[in-house]
This record gives sequence, C-alpha cells and structure tokens, in this order.
Amino acid sequence: MSKVRTVLGDLDPARLGRVNYHEHLFQASPLLVGDELDDEASSREEARLLATSGFDAMVDATPIGLGRSPEAVARISLATGLGVIATTGAHREGHYPAAHWLRTLPAEPRGRLFLADLTVGMPRHDGDPAPGDDEHGLAAGPDGAPVRAGLLKAGIGYWSITTFERITLDAVALAHAATGAPVMVHLEFCTAAHEVLDLLAAAGVPAHRVVLAHADRDPNPALHLELAGRGAMLGYDGMARPRTRSDAELLDLTEAVVSGGGGDHILIGGDVARRSRYSAYGGMPGLAYLGTRYLPQLRTRIGADLVEAMLTRNAQRFLTWS
Repeated sequence: MSKVRTVLGDLDPARLGRVNYHEHLFQASPLLVGDELDDEASSREEARLLATSGFDAMVDATPIGLGRSPEAVARISLATGLGVIATTGAHREGHYPAAHWLRTLPAEPRGRLFLADLTVGMPRHDGDPAPGDDEHGLAAGPDGAPVRAGLLKAGIGYWSITTFERITLDAVALAHAATGAPVMVHLEFCTAAHEVLDLLAAAGVPAHRVVLAHADRDPNPALHLELAGRGAMLGYDGMARPRTRSDAELLDLTEAVVSGGGGDHILIGGDVARRSRYSAYGGMPGLAYLGTRYLPQLRTRIGADLVEAMLTRNAQRFLTWS
C-alpha cells in the first residue's frame, strides 16, 4: 500500500492535503548560535499559525544531531492537527563539531542508523546513541507508538562534497534502497546539483526520489529545467529573503519553469528556520508568511490550480515511499 510516514503513523498520501515541504520545529546548530528553536510551546504556536495559513502538513527537515525532539514534534502534530513528516540523515559537515559522534560512523553503520530511524523509531534525545543508555530510548508518540522518520536528508557545501558529506550520501542511499523513503539534499545556492544526482543515481537512488532543497537560490530557469528533465524535484523555499533573492525573482523563476514544462517538479516550503524569524519566538515574518503573503502572489502569476497541484499532488507523490 502506498504510504507517507508521519510522526503519528502512516497515512494514505491523499490524506496529507496541502504540504509545506521544508520547515523546522526544533533546531540547534553551532552555525546558528542564538537562533535555536528549542521551546515546545513556541514551536507549537508557530505550527498552529502555519496550519491556519492554509497548510495541512509539513516536513520537519531537522536531521540527526541538530536538536531533533521527536516526542515534542508528535505532541505538536496531535495538538495542531498538522501532519508532520520527520527527518533522519545528516546536514552538511559545517553543522557538526570536530568531536561529534556522527563523524566516527562509516557509511554502512551510518546507513543502519538512518534506517532504524525510519523503520524502528527515532531516539528520545538527539545525542550519541550509547548502547544501554536509557536516556536514548525510543521516542514514543501520544499513543505510545514509536515516533518514526519519513524522509532522508543529506547536505553538501558550496561547490564541494567533503568526505563526511559523501559518506552521508552513501548512507542515505543504503537506507533508501531498503525503504524507498524520499530524499532531500541541502544545496548551497544550487551548486553541484547535477553532481549530487549523479552520485545518488550511481548508488541506486533515482532522481525522481530526490528534492534539491534551495534550488531557487540560483534562479536560472534553464538549469532548473535540466534538473527537472532528469526527474529531480526542485525545492523552492527562499521567499522572504530579500537580502539574497527577492520574492519577485522567485515568482519570475517559478513562472518560467512552469512555462518550460517543469511545474510537476516544484515543491514549495519556507525553511524559515530561525528563532529570530518565528513569530511565536518574538521574531518575523513567521511560518504563516508563505501561505498568507507569498502564495497569493504566486496564484496571481501562474493560477490557483497549478499552485494547488504543487502543494498537494507534487508533494504527496514525492513523500510517498516507493
């Protein structure tokens, strides 16, 4: 049976509704000191605002070692009615200090760790899973069932793939082969997108199971249509960041890619991902910006039906385990 794995259990993909493909409810990184998302009440309120803005589900894209809180995420999902797909895998190397335990794991044990998060359950706390340490027992949802991840993640640097990042890509491929779970890859300004797809394809992960997060940071329609032509999904999540790319550029890019036949490959999210940008933490613009301020502009540009297909059909197809 086709399924999407959420923190509250498996769902028929058609029941997901409108999906924000990339956000974070909890996150902590040495690269983001002072911008941690670490308060359950505030994150719950931000999730409620996202739901109120027109979304039914979201991907919580925080991977291993960056402050995941699976039991809190499950409680937030139940309290808000927002479906949440949790993430396993690892981010790009810069997010992990030199002594981090994840750095010691070669591809196969790293892949087994990712696979366990997908099939057995995520640990209660996001630290070194020391054997026999009860602190790192499995996270349990409100009904007592294990909280499991539903998506794999890797990350690379700017025109670079370090040894750590290559091992993660190999480990993600191993876990994907065993499950068919979807794969997200963090790119820096969409660099090395073709190279990542080549590596994953050689390891058995077809391009249509991969979303290239932050593809819109290089607003080049020709490149995006090449990537879509290979089957890859394009993650557009750069709205509300005028210091780098304006909403106007993203609207132009989306319209051009849709006109070129790539609309079936676009996923939309916000990746707001900072305490200082979450309304419930006292910042702005908050997760509701996507639904209340950006999407109305996009509907005017390309039509409500196409936007609805990106939020529903595209996201549901990608998140379904194959």
